[in-house]
Amino acid sequence: MIKIYAPASIGNIGVGFDILGAAITPINNSLLGDCVTIKPSNKLEIYNIGEFSYQLPKNFQKNIIYKTWKIFCKILKKKIPITIILEKNLPIGSGLGSSASSIVASTLALNKFFETKLSKKKLLKIMGKLEGYISGSIHYDNVSPSFLGGVQLIINKKKISQKIPIFKNWLWIIAWPGVQLSTSISRDILPHRYSREICVQQNRNLSTFIHALYTKQEKLALKMMKDLIAEPYRIPLLKKFDIVKKNLLKIGAKTCHISGSGPTIFSICNNSEIAEISQIWLKKNFLENKKGFVYICKINNNGAIQLR
Repeated sequence: MIKIYAPASIGNIGVGFDILGAAITPINNSLLGDCVTIKPSNKLEIYNIGEFSYQLPKNFQKNIIYKTWKIFCKILKKKIPITIILEKNLPIGSGLGSSASSIVASTLALNKFFETKLSKKKLLKIMGKLEGYISGSIHYDNVSPSFLGGVQLIINKKKISQKIPIFKNWLWIIAWPGVQLSTSISRDILPHRYSREICVQQNRNLSTFIHALYTKQEKLALKMMKDLIAEPYRIPLLKKFDIVKKNLLKIGAKTCHISGSGPTIFSICNNSEIAEISQIWLKKNFLENKKGFVYICKINNNGAIQLR
């Protein structure tokens, strides 16, 4: 039996639309992410368990886990019956890399179980392809950090991604309000064209942010976390975002942004007391129902791991 855990992730990290992603884990070490267990079987069986399993399609052939199994069957040139159990701990359409977590966990579990011994690059390409089935296009800003850990810069099709440094004292407060937001809706709302001025400023913000990370200029990095490509157009899709950001900054948080396509938001603090106050405030003022949650997180540098 094989069991793999793949952590949640923050796509974009504010300034890096589609080219930056970070794996996160709660400071209380709880497993914020999906798990996939594989057992030998006489027939193909796929079971969904976990708090958010009810959100998955009832037809198992529409489940991304099934599509992952089919890819490995093609690699092996034969269909091998197994039992796959998906523990769905991340809500779908949350902006926390929910599909990426399932994809990473299932891909690594199948690679381990079938002993295919695929390279990291090959595994990443499979993960990107599977992500494309869900989002409509291949992208790696969630699968790469969930798989490899840390903050990942997506480079190109050949190298795919590379881990970049991040400030160790940063605490990442993530808050999911308890409602879904379709990734396709979040993407469709974006303009098809941008002015030269916006493109130049976005490039300046991103390049300076990366420079600040490598030169350990924390204040400069925080100052440059300004997105002009996606966030301004997605803010109307999130209730009370402007109010929430204003209050978090007033409390002492350093920044506040939309996580991935939303509706999860993330805020960065470099003080544990302020992080705890921010967490309490978000629980009272941002969550829309009992399903919502708020975690104080740190960067997960390990990425996906085998639990059994």
